[in-house]
Amino acid sequence: MNGRYAPSPSGDLHVGNLRTAMLAWMFARSTGRGFRMRVEDLDRVRPGAQERQLADLAALGIDWDPPVVLQSSRQADYADAVATLAARGLTYECFCTRREIAEAASAPHGVPGHYPGTCRRLSDAEREARRSQRPAALRLASDVDEFAVHDVLHGTVTGPVDDLVLVRNDGVAAYNLAVVVDDAAMDVDQVVRGDDLLTSAPRQAYLATLLGITPPEYAHVPLALNTEGKRLAKRDGAVTLADLEVLGWTSADLVAAIADSLGMSARDAAGMLAEFDPAALPRTPWVFVPPEAPAA
Repeated sequence: MNGRYAPSPSGDLHVGNLRTAMLAWMFARSTGRGFRMRVEDLDRVRPGAQERQLADLAALGIDWDPPVVLQSSRQADYADAVATLAARGLTYECFCTRREIAEAASAPHGVPGHYPGTCRRLSDAEREARRSQRPAALRLASDVDEFAVHDVLHGTVTGPVDDLVLVRNDGVAAYNLAVVVDDAAMDVDQVVRGDDLLTSAPRQAYLATLLGITPPEYAHVPLALNTEGKRLAKRDGAVTLADLEVLGWTSADLVAAIADSLGMSARDAAGMLAEFDPAALPRTPWVFVPPEAPAA
């Protein structure tokens, strides 16, 4: 079985992404699992980003088991999964705009961020009329309101489940479907990622069970934040390996900084793996302070 890391090639990985990748690698390798790499390229792709991301990961000492999987090559598998659900009456067309969804969620008794099932209640005539106005997305007809998962760091987590999107209205598989289908196809039984994605785990695990897939073991790790306490982003300055190298850092310096953030004494990836103990990991975010440019 395997762990995995799954970057989106929309730009260079920042320090927080690289730290999460190292954690995912250590979780997998320390438990005797393989480690797989998946490029989630169904959305915006920046030319050259995939190659730079993989080079940065390798520079930190992270290795993975080939091949690298591209989501864009897996459309047939997503279509098969949707067909399986549709054959059981578990899908329906949705014509709602983002604005309509947001207004419904903000209404009295609405659940923020969750779809209230508006199009699930359309009559055949209403559905036919809406088809002439805009292309439909395809949603899951969920029959539960919540689902529980086990997380190594958070314990049992029960979260709400709504009628999540399976296929966007442009015909592309939605993230929640693709990640479930891909993890199963890659024999991934351990998912380590940032804790901003913890709320998506119950939805994905529930969808997995509908597809006859055993949900993976989860470990949602704390994020890297900027000095304002917000999620670290590329706009925060020198936060990518290339940016840091301009300021005199090496990949070894970044590995050491990540090790320090995790309370480890090791100075390289191999040493960190030998020292790795999930129970000793910090449970609070890491505030990363980018180095200043040297004086001219």
